[in-house]
Amino acid sequence: MRIASRRLSTPCNRNVSGDPINSGREGGLEAPSRLPLDWQQPAFYDAEALDKELTRVFDVCHGCRRCFSLCNAFPTLFDLIDDTPTGDIAAVDKTGFARVVDHYYLCDMCFMTKCPYVPPHPWNIDFPHLMLRAKAVKHRSVGTRLRDRLLSSTDAVGSIAGIPVIAEAVNAAGKSAWGRKLLDAVLHVHPDAPLPTFVSNTLRKQLARRPAHADAAAAEPGGGTRGKVALFASCYINRNEPQIGLDLVRVFEHNGIPIALAERENCCGMPKLEMGDLQSIARLKDGNVPPLLAMIERGYDIVAPIPSCALMFKQELPLMFPDDADIAKIRDHMFDPFEYLVLRHKAGKLRTDFAQPLGKVFYHVACHLRVQNIGLKTREILQLVPGTTVETIERCSGHNGTYGVKREFRGISMKIGRPVIERAEASEAAFYASDCPMAGHQIESGLQNHSPPTHPMTLLKMAYGL
Repeated sequence: MRIASRRLSTPCNRNVSGDPINSGREGGLEAPSRLPLDWQQPAFYDAEALDKELTRVFDVCHGCRRCFSLCNAFPTLFDLIDDTPTGDIAAVDKTGFARVVDHYYLCDMCFMTKCPYVPPHPWNIDFPHLMLRAKAVKHRSVGTRLRDRLLSSTDAVGSIAGIPVIAEAVNAAGKSAWGRKLLDAVLHVHPDAPLPTFVSNTLRKQLARRPAHADAAAAEPGGGTRGKVALFASCYINRNEPQIGLDLVRVFEHNGIPIALAERENCCGMPKLEMGDLQSIARLKDGNVPPLLAMIERGYDIVAPIPSCALMFKQELPLMFPDDADIAKIRDHMFDPFEYLVLRHKAGKLRTDFAQPLGKVFYHVACHLRVQNIGLKTREILQLVPGTTVETIERCSGHNGTYGVKREFRGISMKIGRPVIERAEASEAAFYASDCPMAGHQIESGLQNHSPPTHPMTLLKMAYGL
């Protein structure tokens, strides 16, 4: 995806160089140009300029409506305009714009799959980043409520909730009726929403006890990969589901790919992005870049098992810091794990000595994986396993980061995810899976038997008989 530089004052009928754009057609076969965020410019936070741009874009969206089947931001917008006497954006009470913004959770699918007016179209519409700008203006002007600050502070919450004894107490409270009622009363976290469990024996602790691989370990480059990997575990895999990370390590090492950890790791920043807290993202970036860059300079590629984390480094941070050469280097060496394995397979360096068929797998493609434009690499790898078929669905699960756990949005999140849940039940598959563990648990919460998901990396480990 091309990244071009622009200023907020760039006319929408000119390209970023100031030259007139002649083509006004809808859509096209060329890749859209994602324009950087001018978030450090004062004009980015100008409320009057923001309202003007919201009005312009909402008017286009109202006339188009291709995105009606995505998140609830679009039905909210269309109802807001349709319910006016004239059915026109000019008649809308602008205070209603906030409801549209609240329902947007930055999945990015409208930009990637639906909107025909993305750059280089002269209307220059980037709905996700307009919503991000609105969230950032709100965060700066009125702040973020306590619940949202806590839900997005994954490092701080995880470090406390992962303390021995405290972890057991937190997990017990999260599974009890009284604990969920308390969470609902205090933080407005819906009692039926899936919550992560916390572990004190984190992935980083477990991997630190393993014998370290020397830098000279027998890594075999191939397929555009260096053949040795630094794992960006993510706060979720590290503190909530370390088994996924352990399974990844076993699969990669089975394929002769040495695994190491960077010296330290912060949250990638995606939860803060959802809140519009761009300053916190900059601080997290400052903590993550030096250790990741050090691993790249030692000859490692970076693999992030959570799609949102990979997307943060592949897209959002480069758009926030377009002139940062270190961010660009990390972007160019950041991989989804199955993307990495496919590259190795095409180079003839992936083992296919599978010991166990998986039968039928129902596979949900996470939105933030789709946005990476790498194709269905997870499906491609799982289909290498003899005796395995993969039924795929490319629809939102409705979890969407912190959106699906909030009391006011839980009902809508389940409505969004209902088609995925119904397809999963109808598939009668031996396993259902999503690269996003949180999406998997969202599906689990809607199934009649509440059977748990199995992560695709765990399925691959099983197939190898490891």
